[in-house]
Amino acid sequence: MPYSLAIAAVLVALLVSSALEPLVGDSIAFVLLVPAVAFSAWYCGVWPSIMAIVLSLAGAMYVPITALHTLRVPTLAKSTLLIAFLFSSIVVLTMAESRRRQNETLRQAHGELELCVQERTTELDTTNENLRELSARLLRLQDDERRRIARELHDSVGQMLAALNMNLATVRGDLERLAKTANTLADSENLVDQMSSEVRTISHLLHPPLLDEAGLSSALRWYVEGFTVRSKIKVDLDLPEDFGRLPRESETAIFRVVQECLTNIHRHSGSPSAKIRLRQRDEHVTVEIADRGKGIPPEKKEQMASSGAPGVGIRGMRERLRQLGGTLEIRSNGNGTVIEVRLPISQISSSAGVLEVTDTSHAAA
Repeated sequence: MPYSLAIAAVLVALLVSSALEPLVGDSIAFVLLVPAVAFSAWYCGVWPSIMAIVLSLAGAMYVPITALHTLRVPTLAKSTLLIAFLFSSIVVLTMAESRRRQNETLRQAHGELELCVQERTTELDTTNENLRELSARLLRLQDDERRRIARELHDSVGQMLAALNMNLATVRGDLERLAKTANTLADSENLVDQMSSEVRTISHLLHPPLLDEAGLSSALRWYVEGFTVRSKIKVDLDLPEDFGRLPRESETAIFRVVQECLTNIHRHSGSPSAKIRLRQRDEHVTVEIADRGKGIPPEKKEQMASSGAPGVGIRGMRERLRQLGGTLEIRSNGNGTVIEVRLPISQISSSAGVLEVTDTSHAAA
């Protein structure tokens, strides 16, 4: 194919020069053959270009042949033109070959650069995957440690405090006639009761036993009731009666999200009420937590939008949900904040049909 293109370019130049020779003279052939040689040098390669130069020289010297078996002897002027043409052709061929080699070198360098980029991309993907696995493992270890501490507090410290309370009650009965001692013992009993309540509350907040024993529904109702008493914030929990059990990790993730959101509402929003809404449909659980507070401050929203760095609590919720394939979306204005969580569940132990559950509360990190 390159040789055919080179021959065709020379033949076209010769035909055009033959047609124009009666008008402008035979020197027009050299003018037209130089572009033909340049075309061959740029697009056909070295050897097709050399062949084009040879054909051009032969054509310029002997075409057209005026008589059969007769060759024209070139004059001095035409010899000069032939030499100039040959020199120009060699220069063009040299430049074209140099350019072609430079292009080949650039293509090789580009290919090597793309290979390096692919290798670095693969390394970054591997590193990111390792970080995600490490984050998931840390979250699991944190939940296991909380569960262990909660059991220890309940089983050991709680029992000892109960025994101490009974001993103090006995001593109080024996020393009831001593008013001052009795008052002191009464205060001690009250302190022990408060300590026992605090320990039980801390134990349950770290990891509620109801979450493992009775499931997410019972744990959420217990937590919302206690939160309402402590914070004086009215919480509306919209949870179907037939809401069944979910996988343990899913129940833990949803409970921690609700816990973090209600904490943020109490600390930051100034809202007098909150709503929690849960729905289960098509192997997904949707949780909405909303409040009627002052919303996330504009400067905080701008910081979150520009740097992508939310608060520690929100970042922890998103990471926990992302490990389970879930998402967290925040919508906030001057009338309050809504956090929407969508979490896929692969297995449900005791639920039937399509369950719809809704939950609303606010989180401003």
